[in-house]
Amino acid sequence: MTAPLNSTAKMPVLFLGHGSPMNAIEENEFVEGFRKIATTIPKPNAILCISAHWETRGTFVTAMQNPPTIHDFGGFPKELFEVQYPAPGSPDLAKATQSLIQKTDVGLDDKWGLDHGAWSVIRHMYPQADIPVIQLSLDYYQGPQYHYELAKELKSLREKGVLIIGSGNMVHNLRMVAWRQLNKTFGFDWALEADEKMKQFILNDDHKSLIQYDQQGKPFHLAVPTPEHYMPLLYALAVKDKNEETILFNDKAVGGSLTMTSVKIG
Repeated sequence: MTAPLNSTAKMPVLFLGHGSPMNAIEENEFVEGFRKIATTIPKPNAILCISAHWETRGTFVTAMQNPPTIHDFGGFPKELFEVQYPAPGSPDLAKATQSLIQKTDVGLDDKWGLDHGAWSVIRHMYPQADIPVIQLSLDYYQGPQYHYELAKELKSLREKGVLIIGSGNMVHNLRMVAWRQLNKTFGFDWALEADEKMKQFILNDDHKSLIQYDQQGKPFHLAVPTPEHYMPLLYALAVKDKNEETILFNDKAVGGSLTMTSVKIG
């Protein structure tokens, strides 16, 4: 049974740099950061996650009662494939989300589930798996302005006890990863420059520059070679109110071309 969507005080919003799927089972400072941030947030009625790892033609929301744990990766240890995160879904929240979005028709999905962009981070925050989780897909045919405007329509969920989580990475260039340095704090100059600029735009509420990320020069082109890991950041920023406090955490680069930088709003 899903908790009814009663009015609550306004929930915070998160963008989580999820990094390697191995963060699901490793102990490191980033995992510690996810756990710690959960202690600063009232217990949600439900979670709506926008993950880099569910790209679709059109927009969908998971609407099943018991979403499966999806192991959408290869080449990792058996232990990682054995992880299950049996959080319930919320058909009620799926329908509420569908009715809020006017920008496009939203399909109710019964095939997807929770991909690693969702469960690999949420399992550290809520290890009991007792909070309903639904996912909203990313329409890969649409640009950043479209995603930002669509995300704005989700804002009222914050006052229904729903924790909105965007899960991706601000700087995410897998082709340029220095694999030997993946477990070290290390960023190429361009990655650090792009990350620094992104953080300034976030803290200054300069959403326009973040939406027009492809006009921000070469470091941004290298940092965001494809949009799917970056778009969840725009979803988090779009539901922010003016004058809300924004804090950064897990603010480090790994493997040269990835940043774990995460954002809490409110």
